[in-house]
Amino acid sequence: MELNPIGFVGLGTMGKPMSRNLIKGGYSLVVHDLNREPVKELVAAGAKEAFSPKEVGQAADLVITSLTNDQVVESVVLGKDGLGEGMKKGSILVETSTISPLTVQKIAAQLNSKGIEMLDSPLSGGEVGAQQASMSIMVGGKSEVFQKVLPVLQKMGKNITHIGNQGAGQIAKAANQIIVALTIEAVCEALIFAQKAGADPAKVRQALLGGFAQSRILEEHGKRMLDRNFKPGGKAVFHQKDIGIVLAVAREKGIYLPGANMVMDLWNAMGAYDLLQEDHTAMLKVLEKMSNIELRPGGK
Repeated sequence: MELNPIGFVGLGTMGKPMSRNLIKGGYSLVVHDLNREPVKELVAAGAKEAFSPKEVGQAADLVITSLTNDQVVESVVLGKDGLGEGMKKGSILVETSTISPLTVQKIAAQLNSKGIEMLDSPLSGGEVGAQQASMSIMVGGKSEVFQKVLPVLQKMGKNITHIGNQGAGQIAKAANQIIVALTIEAVCEALIFAQKAGADPAKVRQALLGGFAQSRILEEHGKRMLDRNFKPGGKAVFHQKDIGIVLAVAREKGIYLPGANMVMDLWNAMGAYDLLQEDHTAMLKVLEKMSNIELRPGGK
């Protein structure tokens, strides 16, 4: 099956650089987004413009979506002038948004009834990972469909893992978001603790990078916190949504997740302080307010 051209719907923080990497990788793209600015940029880079998801579906045998939440994904795929109205029997949808595994299974069942395959393929790595094509991609769906799509995924990411059946990719991403959220919270606590107890948080961070506390979050996000750089690479509002998915699944399955519940309280507090459009590391600001301190190198 020749997966060219490829359709792409959703050209935001992640979708636009992913699309660029596909073009660089030699694929022809048909793109659509309600925001016409990134569409114009990609058309200038060689893509073809489409004016609805349905039109994208009619033009491509493989369509990739990068959207904000469950409701938007359902509307784009199953709604009026949606992908489901345009995609042909035997075509494939690769849904890279982070949504509920239950939503994935619902959409997949409707597409499968039309002979359309679906992979849920959420991402980890943020905007930088999307730009550098270095993302982790967690895939749920049929193994044979995954093998067909793998060469395309390899233009967008490096650590690409087939997890299991439809919805399994979203379960893996939900697990990822638990770890990322709680590690951000732990780094916030550690740096605030260091400064308020009388040590330079920058030097403490440097020391911890050589021990068991070493993590990518301590390295990259810890530096963001010290630099007070809260320009969003991953918006807090999206991480709040992701932990909401975690807790909804946990309620249904009877899973006790005290850490995830605690971090949801902090996301909600960020909402109260109007911080959800900032980077998820801006959780620091809420914990600073609670401790009456502002983190800074030198600790003074």
